[in-house]
Amino acid sequence: MNNLTITNEQIYNFRNSLIGDEHSVGTVEKYIRDIRRFSMWLGSEELTKETAAMWKLSLQNENYSPTTINSMLAAINAFLVFSGLCQFKLKYLRIQKRMFRSNCRQLTKNEYNKLLCSAKLKGHERLCLLMETICSTGIRVSEIKYITVEAAKAGTAEISLKGKIRTIILTKKLCNKLIKYASKNHIKCGAIFITKNKTVISRKQVWAEMKTLKALSGVAGTKIFPHNLRHLFARTFYKNCRNMAKLANVLGHSSIETTRIYLISTCEEQIEELERLGLVN
Repeated sequence: MNNLTITNEQIYNFRNSLIGDEHSVGTVEKYIRDIRRFSMWLGSEELTKETAAMWKLSLQNENYSPTTINSMLAAINAFLVFSGLCQFKLKYLRIQKRMFRSNCRQLTKNEYNKLLCSAKLKGHERLCLLMETICSTGIRVSEIKYITVEAAKAGTAEISLKGKIRTIILTKKLCNKLIKYASKNHIKCGAIFITKNKTVISRKQVWAEMKTLKALSGVAGTKIFPHNLRHLFARTFYKNCRNMAKLANVLGHSSIETTRIYLISTCEEQIEELERLGLVN
């Protein structure tokens, strides 16, 4: 870094590095957004251990959650390592491991069905099928480009991300729906979920379209986002097979610890489990 300040050129180079390492589009966007936020806060001040620590403190004073702050620190630390400034890396906030998930964000199967019904009523055929595809396969929204006409005909999709390739099974019912939709919309090959300009639908567009279902479905807005469909798949899959390693493979996780996060139950679910123990007379 020149004079230990953050420049647009350095951010641009870091962005290219993330893309080269095959990070997801969402991860790249978030990291760059957090780094720019830090750069704007820093202004003309020199980057030092002290100024970096002051930024961390400012985030705490702005009442960001510890998890959010740590996610920002992860972006800055990755940038510092890339820039050869490991001496300025920040320590993460220590967070006690969560015992249960907030019910205000966990999507239930009933709420998922309400979203599907709302999409149908609004005539959003593509959105409805896209949600079904994500929720029945567990893929990330950034992996929707791998759901192709060829994959639907074969019954499997090859997902490539971060240097790893995994095979996703598409159920016969889903394949029939995908092929029928592709035929109806004159999509003969390649990605099925495309825009009018023939480009793959973006994560932001999926997010925005899902949010339009809030009023009609009655589902809380905090629960309506693409990644929640992946979480619902994970919980439903695990309830049926009780095999953590198998689920990790399907989701494309390198660590089972990451998979465990998807399976954290809500406070209400844990209360029900404790009640079933029958240990209070």
